[in-house]
Amino acid sequence: MAFERTLAVHPTVQFARNDPSTLYGTRCSVIQSLARYMTLYFLKVFISALVIVAVTELSKRGGTFWGAVLASLPLTSLLAFIWLYAETHDATRVADLSWSILWLVIPSLILFVALPLLLRRGIGFAVALPTSVLLMVAAYLVTAAILKRFGVTT
Repeated sequence: MAFERTLAVHPTVQFARNDPSTLYGTRCSVIQSLARYMTLYFLKVFISALVIVAVTELSKRGGTFWGAVLASLPLTSLLAFIWLYAETHDATRVADLSWSILWLVIPSLILFVALPLLLRRGIGFAVALPTSVLLMVAAYLVTAAILKRFGVTT
């Protein structure tokens, strides 16, 4: 049996150098596979950026309520589920990601409590935002320690 060297295109996708393989259900060369992978990558970046721009513009034009409605939707999670499943076809990995997100939403809420409290107390935005982020990071670390102590894996 001959030794085949492999070319890693993505952590979950490998191609034998001397054998065209498949990606996304079609037979193709390594170059075609890279082109498809990069196209998907740029599509993900574009759609994600579009969501961020939509939240910002909606907040400026339609009021903060509608921007908050759009931002509070789990769009990032939904997009991550779609991209992960499209790339791996592994429902278990999507379920694991969803379970991990559930546990980590709790400490992220600290940001949404701390930031308005600090801003309403007259602390400038340039100080309030990083302080809120640091508090959120501390909450993540505490949550991770608690989950580990109780044997919950994320």
